[in-house]
Amino acid sequence: MEKDRTRQAAASNVTWEELEGFTRQKIQGWVQALLEEEITELLGRERSGRRRGVDTPLGYRNGYGKQRRLSMQAGTIEIRRPRVRGLEERFESRVLPLFERRTRQVGHLLPELYLHGLSQGDFELALRGLLGQGAPLSPSSIERLRAKWQQEYDEWSGRPLHGLRPVYLWADGVYVKAGLEKEKAALLVVVGGTVDGHKHVLAVVPGHRESKESWASVFRDLKGRGLKAPKLAIADGNAGVWAALSEVWPESREQRCWNHKIVNVLDQLPKKLQAEARELLTKIPYASTREGAEKARAEFARRYRRNYEKAVAILEADRERMLTFYDFPEEHWKHLRTTNVIESPFAAVRLRTGASKRFKKVASATALIWKVLTVGACPDFRVSGRGGRWVLPERTGQYGDSGRGSEGAS
Repeated sequence: MEKDRTRQAAASNVTWEELEGFTRQKIQGWVQALLEEEITELLGRERSGRRRGVDTPLGYRNGYGKQRRLSMQAGTIEIRRPRVRGLEERFESRVLPLFERRTRQVGHLLPELYLHGLSQGDFELALRGLLGQGAPLSPSSIERLRAKWQQEYDEWSGRPLHGLRPVYLWADGVYVKAGLEKEKAALLVVVGGTVDGHKHVLAVVPGHRESKESWASVFRDLKGRGLKAPKLAIADGNAGVWAALSEVWPESREQRCWNHKIVNVLDQLPKKLQAEARELLTKIPYASTREGAEKARAEFARRYRRNYEKAVAILEADRERMLTFYDFPEEHWKHLRTTNVIESPFAAVRLRTGASKRFKKVASATALIWKVLTVGACPDFRVSGRGGRWVLPERTGQYGDSGRGSEGAS
């Protein structure tokens, strides 16, 4: 009773400035008590207690190991592991496994902080501020994480794709500002929409955005791992990606990205006209029918052809390929007009991490950016709609089974 009153009195004297240290000390005592209780349960007797009979477990306490630090989300504590001798089998603690220096929650915190942009040079300083000066951390922790992510990326890049049934496929090259790249290298990203109503990241590969060979290598690899031709492919006006698609999956139809098209048209107009022009251009892909879209396009051409012929020429290029999405179910149009399926997650990636700036070359950053993309920014692409599916009937011809557009591949 006297001890309890003493503890209560000590607790009542704690001030705001001392709260962190007091709480950490209490947690340290609780964890140490848990380790002691674990040994008591193992041996079936308290400290200095005698064995009660032949059925009582063998073994005896043998002091403590060296003091060690354990990092928890509440901070870093110091504990001593009780030692046991005379057991028939080696004892392994369930409370604190051998060689562990941080809890699982802190272990999960390390990659999260790194993925969110904490550089390796600042890593130890920041974590010691969170976990205390005694936190058992080192730069090698990050190197091990990066090696693990690289292994996961390599395994992911070689996984079989026979089980996926793609309906739509989005492809885009996303530029990454790595440190010493002399040429504008990019990550070639491919996302597939399957018949179960989900989107899956299929490829994240360093390459050259305008290169047919770079894209063809990506598509051939996907096809070689079992991916079948999509009904519709969505990409920007890059000739390289379309030439590669035409070579690998000639049966797939084409849809050019409206976001890229609108930007290219506006680049040919003076800034004072761009707001008005954008409003007119946006009406084209968001018309309720193909006929309405053609009417909106004609209106734009009528208004700007006389003074800005190049802008109108860019709009009318790939005319049929810009409206292919109208041949597919209306509830899917919002996913098919643009490559936002790729652009939106990468916008989140850029906000959440400066990963690429930590590397001299894009290839070195690929595994890290893939990890952010697939785990952090867009873990689930599930599509809204009836039953969460694309709801594509199996009837031949409904989704452009007749082949590519009349103009062929660019």
